Amino acid sequence: MNYFFIGIAGTGMSALAQYLRAAGHEVSGSDRQFQLGLENASQSALEAEGIQCFLQDGSGITEFTEMVVVSTAIENTVPEVQKAKQLGKPIVKRSELLASIATTKKTIAIGGTSGKSSTTAMLYEILSQAGLEPSIIGGAGLTRLIKQGKIGNASYGKGECLILEADESDGSIVQYHPEIGVLLNVDKDHQDIEKLMELFGVFKSHSNHFVVNQSHPLSAQLSSGSMYDFSIAQSQFTQTGFHISFTYLEHRYDMNVIGKHNMENAIAAISVATMIGVDSNTCANALKSYEGIYRRHQIYGVASGVTLIDDFAHNPVKCARSIEACQPISSKLIAWFQPHGYGPTKFLRNDFVDELSRVMRAEDEIWMSEIYYAGGTAVKDISSNDLIEDLKANGVRAYFVSDRQDLLNEMKSHFTHDTTLLLMGARDPSLANFAGEVWKELQNKQI
Repeated sequence: MNYFFIGIAGTGMSALAQYLRAAGHEVSGSDRQFQLGLENASQSALEAEGIQCFLQDGSGITEFTEMVVVSTAIENTVPEVQKAKQLGKPIVKRSELLASIATTKKTIAIGGTSGKSSTTAMLYEILSQAGLEPSIIGGAGLTRLIKQGKIGNASYGKGECLILEADESDGSIVQYHPEIGVLLNVDKDHQDIEKLMELFGVFKSHSNHFVVNQSHPLSAQLSSGSMYDFSIAQSQFTQTGFHISFTYLEHRYDMNVIGKHNMENAIAAISVATMIGVDSNTCANALKSYEGIYRRHQIYGVASGVTLIDDFAHNPVKCARSIEACQPISSKLIAWFQPHGYGPTKFLRNDFVDELSRVMRAEDEIWMSEIYYAGGTAVKDISSNDLIEDLKANGVRAYFVSDRQDLLNEMKSHFTHDTTLLLMGARDPSLANFAGEVWKELQNKQI
C-alpha cells in the first residue's frame, strides 16, 4: 500500500507513518513545518527511515498514492486534501487507520487521562527485554530510540504484541478492540467526568481483557474484578534525588525516574507483563534500565545551583503530580506553566487553582506566561493571569510574565543555592526549544 500523510510531523501521524514504513509499505507525507532550505529534525528523522517528505503544497500526492491519511487538525482547504479529492483518492482519519492496524496484532491499548505515554514505553521496555519483539505506537519518543536517531514514538517488531496509546481526548479510544485494555485513571481533562466515564466504559466493553488501577476511585468503578488489576497500596515507595524504589507483589523495583505517578505507571506495566507471562526479575531488570521518554521530567542538569527539568504536564492533575515529583530534589521549587488553549484553560480554571494550591509548599512558587494560541477562531476571554490572581488569593506565591522570553530576567532574583526550576506545558511545538534556551541561559549567566 502507498500511504500519504498530511501533517506527518505531528506526534500521532509520525508514529503511524514510521510503523507502516517499517512494516513494508510505501509512505510519504507533507507538513506545514517543512520549508525549503531549512533543517527540520522531524523531517530528517522520517527521511532516514525511507519516508519521503514534501512541502504542504499538493505536490506529494500523485496517481500512485493509494490512501491519504489526515488528522483532526487538517482542514479541507489544505492543498493535499483538495488534490486527493480531485484524483479520487480515499481519505481516512488517523484514528481510523490506527484502529485498523490494531486488528493485525494482539493489541495492548493503554488508556487513562494521565500516564499513557510513560506506561506504554515502560511496557515496551519490559516486553523487549523479555524477547517478545513487540511493536509500539506511542505518544512520545522513547529516549532509547531517540538516541538511535529516530523520532522514537514508534517501532515495528516481529512479535505478536502491539502496544499503543489509546487517546480519549478526541473520542477515538472507542474505536479500538484490544486483546488487553488498560485503564490508568480518570481525571477531568479535555472533557467532564461523566463523558470520560462513558468513553472508558465503551473502551472496557471492547476489550477482551481489562486491567484497572484500583488505587484510583473512578477507574476502579470500571473494574471487572480481574486478578491482574493493580494498586499502589503497600508499595513502600521512596524517592531519593532522581531515583525511586517500590515494592510490588513482594518484589523490589528501582528506577531512574522521579515521582510516585511513575511508580503507578510502572506497576501498570508490570501487571500487564505478568498477565502475558513475563517474570518479575525480567520486569525489574527492564525498568532499572528504562531511560524515560521525551519531555516527561526530562532532566537537563544543574547550573548555578538550579536544577532544570522540562515536562509535558498540561492538565491540573498532571501539573500537580509533576510538582510533587520535583519537590524532593531541592529545598525550593519554582514551577513555570504555559497553558494551552483558551477554551480548555477556562474549562479547567478552578481545577488548576485547586490542584496547584494543594501541592505548593510555603517556599515554592508558580509562574505562568500567556496561554498558547495555535490559531483559529478561539475566543480569548481568559488569561493565565486570571489563574495567577486566583492562586494569590489562596496564599500561593504566584507570578505572571506574559512573554516567556522575559522569564529568567524576572525570575532570577528568586533562585536560591538549591532550587529546582520545572517547566511545564504541551501542544506548543516550540516548548522543547524554549527549555533548551533556558538551559543555555542558566549555564551562561551568573544567576
